[in-house]
Order: sequence, then structure tokens, then C-alpha cells
Amino acid sequence: MNRNFMLEQLANIQEWDIVIIGGGATGLGAAVDAASRGYKTLLVEQYDFSKGTSSRSTKLVHGGVRYLAQGNIKLVREALRERGRLLRNAPHLSSVQPFIVPVFSWWEKCYYALGLFVYDILSGKLSLGKTQVLSKKQTCAHLPAINPAGLSGGVLYFDGQFDDSRLSTDLAVTASIHGAVLLNYCRASGFTKKRGRINGVELTDTLTNKTYSVSAKSVINATGVFTDSVMQMEDAEKHAIVSPSQGIHLVVPASFFPGKDAMMIPKTEDGRVLFAVPWHEKVVLGTTDTPIEMPSIEPKPLEEEIQFILKHINLYCSSQIKRSDVLSVYVGLRPLVKTNGSKSTALLSRDHTLLISTGGLVTITGGKWTTYRKMAEDAVDNAVFIGKLDKKFCVTRDLPIGHPRNRKLALDRLVNLDPSMADYIYPGYTYIKAEIVYAVRNEMAMTVEDVLARRTRLLFLDANAAIQVAKEVAAIMAKEMGKDVVWQKQQVIAFKEIAGQYLLS
Repeated sequence: MNRNFMLEQLANIQEWDIVIIGGGATGLGAAVDAASRGYKTLLVEQYDFSKGTSSRSTKLVHGGVRYLAQGNIKLVREALRERGRLLRNAPHLSSVQPFIVPVFSWWEKCYYALGLFVYDILSGKLSLGKTQVLSKKQTCAHLPAINPAGLSGGVLYFDGQFDDSRLSTDLAVTASIHGAVLLNYCRASGFTKKRGRINGVELTDTLTNKTYSVSAKSVINATGVFTDSVMQMEDAEKHAIVSPSQGIHLVVPASFFPGKDAMMIPKTEDGRVLFAVPWHEKVVLGTTDTPIEMPSIEPKPLEEEIQFILKHINLYCSSQIKRSDVLSVYVGLRPLVKTNGSKSTALLSRDHTLLISTGGLVTITGGKWTTYRKMAEDAVDNAVFIGKLDKKFCVTRDLPIGHPRNRKLALDRLVNLDPSMADYIYPGYTYIKAEIVYAVRNEMAMTVEDVLARRTRLLFLDANAAIQVAKEVAAIMAKEMGKDVVWQKQQVIAFKEIAGQYLLS
């Protein structure tokens, strides 16, 4: 997957069957879906693939236990089916994760056990394991860090876990393998129309400022929290449909939650579920649900959100977590769809919404990572109808994602040619220098942030470590890309400015 090759394709192809705006989970899923059906597919992303919400999740592939409590059986059943498909299609990036719900009375034990037994039933043949009721002693064995005071026992259930931005990268690779053209750092700046219907998109390569005008039979808007801006790019009078919500996550050393099991607190003060999830030898704590006025590509954590997570997680821990223990804090935005009468974003629907404008723009928004494939299928089905394309059936339910064996072979080849490529980027983490070169050559990494935030996950795991290695990463990238010392210095400055937001002061 090479950006220069993609630009050549962009210049040579006269008309696209489907153009997708947005390179997050849903957009990339739509590119895989459309390309694997045989449609001529172009995807453009203003920043890097999964730069926004899709790299900042709680790292869970789940049906949504709390949606079950809200009575949304349809959403839970669909998400559980999709959970099973994602784990099956991307086993190298996902796994089964045991969860423990600590309970403090016999009534809680019965209530949550019953709900999670229903959760198992809804998952059907794609179940990941059977729910079990645990004694206090068993619960403490599964969660060595839990405060035993008042503990009655626990309920064990199973969900999925994954690496979100790595999956995004592999979705891009998969779409490319099937013939899609994908471009990061390429902004959609306007639409062209014929008789009131969209028939093309105006594009700007933000790295070179070169502009392109592409023809399209159908266009999909898959821009998440920026959905409204694209809809209003077509029609300035269009009412906003997205009510963005912010959720933060704190990453702490695994010593605070030793063992393989995650902890799920089913209800906090604001009605959110709180998780402590093992991830890449660290633990992710989250999340919050804070309404915001305007979406940002680099949202910042609010002090009250930080205090909220520390306060609530420490209610359950035998060792208290302090601000100084936090290795990284990251913030994601949810594209929640507005519902009349809902004042709290925690109550807004997590189901996805699909709209078609009078000009033919297909907009898909809402939803969550787990259901990305189904969202993509729905979007492509409608784009096919709008564009009057030959009908071809979706094949992504059983389509393998990525090419992990090819990636490993390429990394091994780089190390064989230059043994220094096997050196770790930073001590204590498994990322090696060969991954930087590979990310530039094959995964369209264009900046130091692309490498340290999304091709590897060092920024999310340890922001201070990522800052320390930025200069060396820039030098390796510069050598590979033919960039000068000025570019290296600019990259380091830009990365440190962004990475500073991942540190707690």
C-alpha cells in the first residue's frame, strides 16, 4: 500500500463507482466491502486513517451489556453476531477477553448473572464462553487487585478485545488488495452536481496542496463526528444530526490490575459502564460520557473527567491509583445521533443511522467499532442503489482481514538485511525499528505521529516514552522518505505538541 501509487491511480481513473469520505472504522469497512464486491472504489481521509475516534476506543469488541439493560435487544444481538465475525476474520488483532463484574449483594449477583446469561443466549453459535457465578474467594482470585471489603462475589462473562488502529490499517491493506484506492491526508473540499445530483468530489492533497476533481456514481459520507460538516458541504441549510460526546481513557501499568481478567463496573454516577481492561501489557481505564459543543481532531481531557475515573476506579482497588501513575490519557469522540427529548448523551442511541440526501449523498453515522462491518454493508448497499450500479452481494462476513504473514516476512527480511532493524524502538516495548520502515513503505505512514500513535501504539501506552523516541523515529523515516533535517525537526516539534496532551500534568 503505497501513497505515490495511489496518487497515480487517482489521476488515471476517470470515474469511480463509489467514493468514500472518511478513513475511520466505517469508511475503511465500506472500502473493503465495495472493493471486494468488484466496484471501482476510492476512499479519502483528511488526516491519517483512524486518526480520530477509531483509534481512541476502549479496545473492546462487545455486544453492549448496558444496551441489554436498556432493552435494546436488536442492537445487542446484531453486535454479538458482528463480534464473532470480527474475532474470526482478524484473529491476529483480536482475542477473547474474560470480564468480571464484582457484586456486593446476593440481589446484584442474581440480577447481573441473569442478564449475562441472556447475553450468552443472544450470541448463539458465536458465543465466546459461558457466564459463571463466582464466590468472593473466586472473584478475588480472578481480580487480585480488587478491594474485598463488602464484596459478595462476582459474575464472569466473555467479550472480545482488539487493537483498533492496527485493525484500521489492516482494513486499508485489505481494501487495497481488492483494488481500492485509498488516500490519507486528502481532504474532500466540495461536491460537483448535475441536475441537482452529486456526480463528483473536489479533493485536495494536504501534503502537496495539489487539487483533484473526481467523478463518482455514488458518494458515501462516513466521517463520524464530522458528519454534519460534510452534509452541510452539500447543503448549507442542512440541520445538524450529530450530538458529539467525549470519552477519556487512562492507561496505567499492569501492576495495578495483575492477571488476565478485565473488570467491568456496570453503573457509575452518570450511568456509564466503567472498565479496567488489560491491553498490550498495560491496563486501560475508562470511560466518561461528556457532551461537547464542537468536535475536534485532537480533543483534550477535562479535569473533571480525569478525577471521575480515578475516583470511581479507586473505589474498587486495594492499591490507589494516582495521577502520577498514569502513563497516557487519550480522548475519543462519539458521533451520537440526536434524539428528541434526550438531554443526556449517555441516553442517546448507539445504533447506527443511515440517511440519503436529495442530492444522493449516502451518510452513515453512529454505531460503534463492533458493528463497523454491518454499517459498511448497509452504506454500500444504499450507494449501489443510488448510483444504479450492477448489484453484487456483500462478501465481508467471512472475509479475512489483513495479511499478517506477509507483514512478518517483510519485517524479517528488513532485519536480515540490517540487523539493527531488530532493535527495540524503546526499552520494555516490543516494537522494533523495522516496523517504522515497514509502516512508511507499506502502510502509508507519513508523519512521526502516524508511526508512534497508530502503526505502533507507543503514544497511547506511554506518552513520555513516545516523546523520547520521536527524534530517532523522525530520522529513520526521513532516510526512508528522502526528507531533510528541516522536515525532521518540524516533525519532532509537531509530535511533541500533540503528545503533550497525552500526559497528565
